[in-house]
Amino acid sequence: MVPRLLIPLALLVVLLPAAGHLAPWESHAQDAEVMATPDIERMQALNEGGEPAREPIRWQRSLALGRTNAGRLVRGVRLPAEDAFFFTWDPIRRTRPNRAWRRYGTDRLVETLLQVLGEFQDEHPDAPRVGVGDLSRPRGGNFGPRFGYPGHASHQNGLDADVYYPRLDRRERAPVTPGQIDHRLAQDLVDRFVRAGAQYVFVGFRTRLRGPRRVVQAIPHHDNHLHVRLPPYVVPGG
Repeated sequence: MVPRLLIPLALLVVLLPAAGHLAPWESHAQDAEVMATPDIERMQALNEGGEPAREPIRWQRSLALGRTNAGRLVRGVRLPAEDAFFFTWDPIRRTRPNRAWRRYGTDRLVETLLQVLGEFQDEHPDAPRVGVGDLSRPRGGNFGPRFGYPGHASHQNGLDADVYYPRLDRRERAPVTPGQIDHRLAQDLVDRFVRAGAQYVFVGFRTRLRGPRRVVQAIPHHDNHLHVRLPPYVVPGG
């Protein structure tokens, strides 16, 4: 199985000495335009033998400034509209893909999503693709109701992402009720984001999803998606 982040991670290894001088809140991806590296066989199966054009990812060092509910994003990286192991969902229009301006995060957030969702698909090759909703706007900032009701109180500095629970019926849509959630797969996603270093994973009260109390927290309005938040900076040597 081809690693999902083969090209971006290889780039990090080559440029690591120079990246060592970055401030601790900056991640270590350098400016470069590379192609996402999906599982070609699975992409072909999903598209009945035809591989769609892959959306390029422009990797650059990102800055998450301020707080998640009062901040901004510098040099954000746009998550592709879809790939072999995920699709994006527009929570306002209730269709896929999500609009491009709603898919920006720090390079570290985008890398984490690709890594976790790729490994999830490797472990569950028969599972449906995972849906990803809103990240942040291109420069972060307010993402409230004027961008589509009810909007987000956070998602302002590129460290937050909404990920939809896999559905039992395998449809590539956001679940409508908790009864539509494949609980086994959803719990596995939660566990993987915890292991990937999430600061918080917010879930819905009715989902019955669990995890370390300081990380996995049940809050209102999250019965159809989990909300993953990365810590504001990478601890050197951590």
